[in-house]
Amino acid sequence: MLKYAIIFAVISLIAGALGFGGVAAGAAGIAKILFGLFLVLAIVFVVLAVLGVGAVKKTLR
Repeated sequence: MLKYAIIFAVISLIAGALGFGGVAAGAAGIAKILFGLFLVLAIVFVVLAVLGVGAVKKTLR
């Protein structure tokens, strides 16, 4: 997902440099949404991993 966010950000930069404002704005919007979704999922998985490690330790004891 982060890969696609970076791809859309690069597309946005190139389109903006070439003067395609509408395409650049659209690609930038998609990149923002994908990056935000990536951050939310990354935080959720980190929290789940921390909680999962604690559960495994409790099970082994």
